[in-house]
Amino acid sequence: MLKRAGRMLHEEWCYIGGGIEQGEKAWEAALREVREETGIIDVCLYTSNQFEQFYSQAEDYIYMAPVFVGYVHEDQSVQLNHERSDYRWMTFDEAKQNAALPGIDDILDFVEKHFARKVPSRWMRVTEDR
Repeated sequence: MLKRAGRMLHEEWCYIGGGIEQGEKAWEAALREVREETGIIDVCLYTSNQFEQFYSQAEDYIYMAPVFVGYVHEDQSVQLNHERSDYRWMTFDEAKQNAALPGIDDILDFVEKHFARKVPSRWMRVTEDR
């Protein structure tokens, strides 16, 4: 989990996230956000078949984004960018306790059940050749 440094959700714990840039596929954005926010470049990425959503009262829109799951080697060092002030490797229970927004706990439950306790389907693996 990473602590946000920007104005939105300032100093709240969240997982990696961000927008899709022009001409970018959602999975490409996921890998870019991991690289930008943590410096981690070696990621085995899976699509989860889940979506995160929330309503922004200030801007009157519904944000909806696909959820990806990435496996990384523990020996990769984390280099936070300006968007994040801190990070911690947490258990699923710790992450759910610290998560800033309602609904994150449901996503974490799903990820734990289908990606931590099981080997994910090879069909969910994100590869450039599909």
